[in-house]
Amino acid sequence: MRYHIGDFDNEVLIQLYERMLKPRMIEEKMLILLRQGKISKWFSGIGQEAISVGVASALKNEEYILPMHRNLGVFTTRNVPLNRLFAQWQGKASGFTKGRDRSFHFGSQEHKIVGMISHLGPQLGVADGIALADSLRRKKRVTAVFTGEGATSEGDFHEALNVASVWNLPVLFCIENNGYGLSTPTNEQYNCEHLADRAKGYGMECRIIEGNNILEVYSKVSELCKAIRKRPRPVFLEFKTFRMRGHEEASGTKYVPEKLMAKWAKKDPISNYETFLLEKKVLTSAYIENLKAEITEEINSNLELAFNEEPISSTLSNEIGDVYQSFENEIVKPSENTSNIRFVDAISNGLRQSMERHNELIIMGQDVAEYGGVFKITEGFTKEFGRSRVRNTPICESAIVSAAMGLSINGMKAVVEMQFADFVTSGFNPVVNYLAKVHYRWGQNADVVVRMPCGGGVGAGPFHSQTNEAWFTKTPGLKVVYPAFPKDAKGLLITSINDPNPVLFFEHKGLYRSVYGDVPDDYYTLPLGKASILRTGNAVSIVSYGAGVHWALETLEKHPEIDAELIDLRTLQPLDVDTIYESVKKTGRLIILQEDSLFGGIASDISALVMENCFEYLDAPVKRVASLETPIPFAANLEADYLPKKRFEENLLELMAY
Repeated sequence: MRYHIGDFDNEVLIQLYERMLKPRMIEEKMLILLRQGKISKWFSGIGQEAISVGVASALKNEEYILPMHRNLGVFTTRNVPLNRLFAQWQGKASGFTKGRDRSFHFGSQEHKIVGMISHLGPQLGVADGIALADSLRRKKRVTAVFTGEGATSEGDFHEALNVASVWNLPVLFCIENNGYGLSTPTNEQYNCEHLADRAKGYGMECRIIEGNNILEVYSKVSELCKAIRKRPRPVFLEFKTFRMRGHEEASGTKYVPEKLMAKWAKKDPISNYETFLLEKKVLTSAYIENLKAEITEEINSNLELAFNEEPISSTLSNEIGDVYQSFENEIVKPSENTSNIRFVDAISNGLRQSMERHNELIIMGQDVAEYGGVFKITEGFTKEFGRSRVRNTPICESAIVSAAMGLSINGMKAVVEMQFADFVTSGFNPVVNYLAKVHYRWGQNADVVVRMPCGGGVGAGPFHSQTNEAWFTKTPGLKVVYPAFPKDAKGLLITSINDPNPVLFFEHKGLYRSVYGDVPDDYYTLPLGKASILRTGNAVSIVSYGAGVHWALETLEKHPEIDAELIDLRTLQPLDVDTIYESVKKTGRLIILQEDSLFGGIASDISALVMENCFEYLDAPVKRVASLETPIPFAANLEADYLPKKRFEENLLELMAY
């Protein structure tokens, strides 16, 4: 292996050696502990240290880096305390995830490190969001993100590269091509000579770097970082390297030809570099021996700290309490000045006033800029706030949700518009696995609102009409809001944007231009988790939300003899169970109306909760009314039969006659 010293002085040469040696020695110790059963799992980066150390050394400390589970050298180069790393791997309290996640699945704002999730792809989109925040603030910074050649087969990889290129984001996409995705060789992962060739399709610069040569990695990445800070742009780096151990230790390496293992063993980044430095008399054998002794002592003393720490324990309140970041809603009361406006105008008004209130709030979505979105909610926003804050996106929901997460990590707020709620399936992974879990895992909030135009009754068919709130109400870590009236829509949207936690904000398309209401002109907030009692009564409790509330009101107008109490939930997570219980205890009857299909919906959970907590107060079985157990059809008569409006009236009358 050829090393070119260039302008590097001995201090730099020795520092790079030390930085590679430490993670290697830690790994060797971890493999012993794994065999002893003192840690549960290990993903080895032996043979790849030059990449982690070289990239981390080239970045400034204030620049974010997003490593993978084979990048221990990133953590040690950033001087993450070893006792905390060891505690993390043992599931101890002084680790970074309070025992809730393992190995390198964590981040540390102090060290500007953002750890991966097992669904590898979203990490790349998160890097886009972090870099976007730096660009908007005009900070000359680089964000580096790692992934392996296997993950380049994921759609998130391609989405993230496309977004970074279109938006000219200062991201270093660092691909560690180590030959195998678990046991799958590269010839079964891609059909091009070099992964770097893919960058050309995105109009992106690319480099192929010898990943086992620390001086090549450090010098080339340093040069690129300096250039990117001057002229922000993404760059694709393919590091040619090899994985000398299994994907994780249990999988072994029997699938790798012995000749290939032997070939790469000769390219070991540490032993080769060490030999080079000895030949150049930059190092001496005595120095190496002393250095290894120092690192061994550092490892052992910090291991002792971690081993001596008591096994982690927690309480129910701690576990539940850490799912969300604490949030005390600032109550801003509505003004007396109101305007009678449509539901769609109330949403637009709330968004506009939030953009005025939060200078670092970014709106992202397909066609949301000059076009104003397909429902014209952001029409005129680019003139008021500029294209940097109101951003058209490529058609790539997953990367944009991930980018919103990156904005939050870098201290900004984001509102993402799903053109239709149905399309959230293309971004489902980062919503339920990243946004929802990130605070519970390592205390990082996801300051993201995902707007979800939803619902039927407009003849839009199976792919533009779903009301899919139940996918998210059962996912801890997400908040779900679903207003029925313009005043509520504005106040709840403003609160959702203020809330540092991820919110799925459902907006029924059928209400957009059909429902009017008196809405305060000024900025105001409404609390999440508080239902609204629209009518008081003593004979039956009706619980609904969204369009269902209006169907219930129409039904009650037809039957003034029914003394019903009508509850509009407004938010589904958190759910105002107290208001429901109080009403049921008074009326003795409950019927729940939802637009979603019946099985597994919110009505089922409300019914179960009432049966568990208010059974002795009931005078009749709880009724659930919902849409048919089919996809939503297009033709008007079929859609009318699918929706539960007519069946609600029948079931209500049946309940009253029980």
